[in-house]
Amino acid sequence: MGLAIAVQLAVVSLSYLVRARSGMADAYVASESPIAQAGILAAIGPDGANSGGAAAGVIVASPSSSDPDYLYTWTRDAALVSRVLVDEYTSGGDTSLQSVIEAYISAQETIQHIDNPSGGYDSGGLGEPKFNIDLAAFTDAWGRPQRDGPALRAITLITYGNYLLSNDNSSYVTDNLWPVVQADLNYVVQYWNQSTFDLWEEVQGSSFFTTAEQHAALRYGATFATAVGDSSSASSYTTQADSLLCFMQSYWNDAEGYITANTAGGRSGIDANGVLTSIHTFDIAAGCDSVTFQPCSDRALSNLKVYVDSFRGLYSINTGSDTDPILTGRYKEDTYYNGNPWYLTTFAVAEQLYDALTTWDSLGSLEVTDVSLAFFQQFDSAAATGTYDSSSDEYTTLTGAVRDWADGFLEVLASFTPSDGSLAEQVDKSSGSPTSAADLTWSYASAITAFNARDGFTPASWGASGLTASC
Repeated sequence: MGLAIAVQLAVVSLSYLVRARSGMADAYVASESPIAQAGILAAIGPDGANSGGAAAGVIVASPSSSDPDYLYTWTRDAALVSRVLVDEYTSGGDTSLQSVIEAYISAQETIQHIDNPSGGYDSGGLGEPKFNIDLAAFTDAWGRPQRDGPALRAITLITYGNYLLSNDNSSYVTDNLWPVVQADLNYVVQYWNQSTFDLWEEVQGSSFFTTAEQHAALRYGATFATAVGDSSSASSYTTQADSLLCFMQSYWNDAEGYITANTAGGRSGIDANGVLTSIHTFDIAAGCDSVTFQPCSDRALSNLKVYVDSFRGLYSINTGSDTDPILTGRYKEDTYYNGNPWYLTTFAVAEQLYDALTTWDSLGSLEVTDVSLAFFQQFDSAAATGTYDSSSDEYTTLTGAVRDWADGFLEVLASFTPSDGSLAEQVDKSSGSPTSAADLTWSYASAITAFNARDGFTPASWGASGLTASC
């Protein structure tokens, strides 16, 4: 074993309480934030350093053109990455991002109209997962369709559109933005109950991530449609959203306390899919609602523990006690690139915990239920069910431990981030070296959203508050 890896493993094996006192998380956020932001912008054509000469507004997944070839633009990845820029711009950040965002919107409008193996504009083509970076269709064999992309793109664009409407810029919304959003939402209405490849592009069936994003998009879209004067569409979106919310409940595995990520079978269903869903459908107005699997809900917390624990003992670079923060991957049965931990999935764990903390502070209390009890007993073996006011010792103990644990995941990530701050797709499970696609744009985006969550950032509400599933 090399000295560098030995040092890394020694760092990882420290208890999370020691790490929390070390300030490593603070240092990592400070150093990695500008690198991650630059990594996102470098992936955007035509001038980004890692964009490979992509067309204007096209967000490239990675500059890697072989082993693996990721020199494409994925609708899902691009929507999640552009949401980072939209959130930054609409919250009063860098005003220069407006031109970047609107170039992305223009590119997406073009992509929507490209005939491809999944179909045309009105015949299923919006479910095509990826395109060449020159805005030509990708026609080789692939796992298609993938029906999360239109929903994710709609959520991003609605957030931007609402900001423009609140700042008296309705003409761009009605002329440029609404047609793109409406096409995506109409696609969701038409196809949500048909099979899809999951977000890992491997199995075809029903995917929790896809269902939840489709639900959020239609709720958000109904309000947006009303704002632009299309009440007929708003009514249709709400009706279908009710059905989606009901369907979402079927993914919950009550006996085992986790979200079954997909219906295709072949593996346990314990998957980063559920954690990613909680953070990307976070709506603080919904509190700790379990029907929409909010980050602090008992279901989401139980799922998080089961998910993290599924990786204990799986990777040799993960050491320490049975409650220490570790690197996590997509799912324990993964064999892609020999099955390694991923940067973005580990960032997602930290982000869900930070979102939960922000919500508990907003509510002024924390509830432990029978469903979430095992999660909290990681930090206090004497934890019991009940509601704890923010002034109580138990609230202070539990939230302090959760924050330390969340920081611990960032500190583990820091231990396996190269000195230049670059983020690949994966970390080799034995050597600890970055592997698979270099400079993965989604990895950079996941770092930014985790760091923002640590600072208490909350995304715009999409309408999750007060919902009930009438099944």
